[in-house]
Amino acid sequence: MGRRVPRLSDIDLDFGVFRRFDIDIDTALDFDLQRNRRRAVALAVSLLVGLVVTWFAVDLFPFHSVNDDEGVYLTQAAMLLDGKLFLYPGALAEAVRPWFFVVEETASAPGGVQMYSKYAPVVPALFALGLAVGLPNLVLGVVAALNAALVYTLTADVFDRRTGVIAAGLLGLSPMFLLTSATFLAYAPATMFELAFAVCYVRAARRDSSGYAVVAGTFVGIAFFARPFTAVLFALPFIVHSLWALTNAWRAGTGWPVFRRYVAIALPGLTFVGLTLAYNAVVTGNPLTFPYIAFAPHDGIGFGRRSILGYDVVFTPAMGVETGLVALDLLLTRWGPMGWVGTVAAAVGLGLTVQRWWRFQTGRSLRGRDRRRHHGLGGRDREFAELSDDALAAILVGLFVSVFVGNAYFWGTHNGLRNGLIDLLGPFYHFDALVPLVAFGAAGIVGFTRFVRRLSHRRFSASEARGVVFSILLVCALVGAGVTVDATGDPYDENRLRTENLAATYEPLVDAGFEDTPLTPSVPGGRDDTTKALVFHPDPYGDWSAHPFQTLRNDPGYDGPVVYAIDDGAEQDFTVLDATNRTPYRFTYRGTWTGAVDPVEPELTRLDVLSGDRVDATSAFGRPDGSNTASVRVETESGYARYDAPIGEELTVDWSITADGVSVTNHPLAAGPERLPIPRGASEVDLLVTYVGDYGETVTYRQTVSVERSGDEVRVIWPPETRVCRLTTDCGTESEWVGPDGDYLPGVAVETNATAAKS
Repeated sequence: MGRRVPRLSDIDLDFGVFRRFDIDIDTALDFDLQRNRRRAVALAVSLLVGLVVTWFAVDLFPFHSVNDDEGVYLTQAAMLLDGKLFLYPGALAEAVRPWFFVVEETASAPGGVQMYSKYAPVVPALFALGLAVGLPNLVLGVVAALNAALVYTLTADVFDRRTGVIAAGLLGLSPMFLLTSATFLAYAPATMFELAFAVCYVRAARRDSSGYAVVAGTFVGIAFFARPFTAVLFALPFIVHSLWALTNAWRAGTGWPVFRRYVAIALPGLTFVGLTLAYNAVVTGNPLTFPYIAFAPHDGIGFGRRSILGYDVVFTPAMGVETGLVALDLLLTRWGPMGWVGTVAAAVGLGLTVQRWWRFQTGRSLRGRDRRRHHGLGGRDREFAELSDDALAAILVGLFVSVFVGNAYFWGTHNGLRNGLIDLLGPFYHFDALVPLVAFGAAGIVGFTRFVRRLSHRRFSASEARGVVFSILLVCALVGAGVTVDATGDPYDENRLRTENLAATYEPLVDAGFEDTPLTPSVPGGRDDTTKALVFHPDPYGDWSAHPFQTLRNDPGYDGPVVYAIDDGAEQDFTVLDATNRTPYRFTYRGTWTGAVDPVEPELTRLDVLSGDRVDATSAFGRPDGSNTASVRVETESGYARYDAPIGEELTVDWSITADGVSVTNHPLAAGPERLPIPRGASEVDLLVTYVGDYGETVTYRQTVSVERSGDEVRVIWPPETRVCRLTTDCGTESEWVGPDGDYLPGVAVETNATAAKS
């Protein structure tokens, strides 16, 4: 009963039409040889797809894509390798909170704080396999190759093996598949689990196999654990088929075997649903609260108010339909297989499939061949209930519909269009829609090829017909290749530009070689990590680590060769310094951060912590061309003091920081107290030198230094951050700084040094 009877898809490549079953031994041997050849070609195509995706990951995304969620998955993968579901940053919590991690204060956690990712651990566990062997990009290639192989298998189940091979190739010609699969995101891995479920589901139904049923249920359960909503949308057409099959089986009096098969699917699937709820209970404290909802309670499915991290919108059904149509247009014209050419091919393939179904329903033959199916299920022909080729094709159509209709209830596509992620990686929330698109596209290509060949043989000699067929197919292939290159070109170039800008941004850090520094054991009786690095970095997108600088990720135990901390004020900086006891550096840049669209000029500066009763500093500033007057100003939380300064080629400012306050010692006081008080604890002190030109134009140097006052002593992080800006004194990161190799305007330059003294 579990034995599968040969299908025409194995023999004749004519959309599953069956020949008579009195096949002689020679025919059977030819069939086996042809089947093995098809499998070998499919394997080669799948491996090629995997290699292309791996190359994209290595060459196009060496610093990861614009989607900073990659850093989340990789951080979580590193945590799993360490056997952790939570991060325990202790006093570092505010300075090292990774992007998309939930912070939870709890007395049971070391240091009273724990953090967990908004994502489930399934996909990070896959990536952890690559991290474990030092080849994380290899996992992306393997996932892509498996997706192509599974698409081949599923398409062959609907049509034939030749069509399956072409479908696998079309998947590799889909810009969205190539770019999204080359990133450490969950979309391609989730599709891999879903496709494995679909392939096993088909075999369970057609062979009446409980073993395949259990495996199918396991894979769909894993997919649910990884991405619940995506898995439900994928499984929905199969669920409909299951209910239909059960209904027909009970009517026919054969319900128990069919019921047993679907119980075999449901049980492992429900087991993983339970595992998902158990994971929720562990990390969020409530089995029905998913981590992504704990992170952003209004970032869910459905209509109404939706928000995440400051972006708020009332998501309406009209908005859902509109964004769904935009995603559909993007997929069918740009991001699908061969752009619009693949869509045309899919429409042809769908039409041929409907024609096949109609011929069977009306009892008409196709080129004189018997169209009746035999499923190998005890001789029963149940059509949709027993998963015929046409029924499986209907499921694929249903999959395409469920993906788009289901995602109309989710505001993620709207958000992805707003923040530009979809422009660079495609409508990735609709990634599963590629499966029916490439399957029917391959069917359309095969059908068109047969039509051209048949028509040519009717009008030309055999040799002429071969030339005509070759010419037509060559022209079509060139058109398809041209459309594919055109569709891929813009997003590829945009991603390439960002990668080049990121490479320049990270260059000082790469040259420093922090990650290559061997770990130094702690000294007996105390911790000494001074040979390891602590890098303070800017936070243009808010108080997040690895957002937007994804490669600056911390080890889960914060004990690696380098710790990356957010540079966010004096109090936090001193807290991090005391908690880590590492050699500190400051990573910053000149320019405005635009998501790596525009380049910035990076700078990595070694820091010192000066401690004593007094810190004496000297700063020398160059005179910008055209300047006539200059003034000096010191600012603290208590107020400001202004000093008169002479104009010259260089202006030197001597300033002193003590527990009693800060003052300039070599220029006369013009306004304010002689010594400007600084508060107890940590705070910032600013020294400003402003030059004024003939027409009132200004150039301001602003140096900001972090100071901690404790008793009669002060600690100062040196050197200060130096900014230079025009027409304002409030120089921010979008303004200019002057570093050792930096310049701004003719005449602009700065040098500074400081020493600490003890009484």
